[in-house]
Amino acid sequence: MIDRVNQALRRLPEWPLYPLGLVPAGWLLWLGLNGGLGVEPIEALEHELGVIALQFLIATLLVTPLRRYAGLNLLRFRRAFGLLGFTYVCLHLLTWLALDMSFLWAQIAGDIVERPYITIGMAAFLMLVPLAATSTKSAIRRMGPRWHRLHRLSYLAVVLGGLHFVMQEKVWSVQSLVYLGLAIGVVALRWLWLRPRVA
Repeated sequence: MIDRVNQALRRLPEWPLYPLGLVPAGWLLWLGLNGGLGVEPIEALEHELGVIALQFLIATLLVTPLRRYAGLNLLRFRRAFGLLGFTYVCLHLLTWLALDMSFLWAQIAGDIVERPYITIGMAAFLMLVPLAATSTKSAIRRMGPRWHRLHRLSYLAVVLGGLHFVMQEKVWSVQSLVYLGLAIGVVALRWLWLRPRVA
């Protein structure tokens, strides 16, 4: 059964994932313009974009464990998952900078320094920037083994993203704790897979 699924997946192109993955962003924009995001639309937009970003980033790290432990090969879609995750992180950040903070840079800098959850979120974003910048095939060939070492930053970035989600809530929700647990769990699975190779 799993072999048939993998054969079907190999026939699917990667490119449709990008427009499909951006559909939720378009839907959220439509809701925001039409009053469908509640009484705090900016906060709701930030939240939803951040959750989708975390979903894509967790999915990116799940590709290897799924292949290793379940035999499901989604490797060809991993880059799309990662880039879509980074895109939603950028949209989440841009919403905060433009709509929430109105590009008041002094206040933004103060919040980054003084609010730990924002500090952690910015750290995760900065870790993802070089990963997105080196996601092309030419960069992978040029960097060789260094690419794999650099992209291990994604493990820490995803855990920090989950921690950022939990810490930004005044009262911790089941949803945020589940995402943090998933982030830690998938990184643990990846680490178990890497340990024999590192040794």
